[in-house]
Amino acid sequence: MASEAEPRQLLHLVFGGELSSLKGIDFRDLSALDIVGIFPDYASALAAWRGKAQATVDNASMRYFIVHLHRLLDPETA
Repeated sequence: MASEAEPRQLLHLVFGGELSSLKGIDFRDLSALDIVGIFPDYASALAAWRGKAQATVDNASMRYFIVHLHRLLDPETA
């Protein structure tokens, strides 16, 4: 539990992989997903996402995503 002085943790997962088609979000090989990491806030997740997305810009099938884990863990909060 976070105390009054500590900001609330808003965990974010950054991951990606090669899509089987550019028309959807089905991955070509689930065992080859790149789990970049879990980050304590959106800003650090965005920086990690941007770095991976820019590093794979030459592969049109490669996509990275940010998942708002805090929304999955506590869906009743906005």
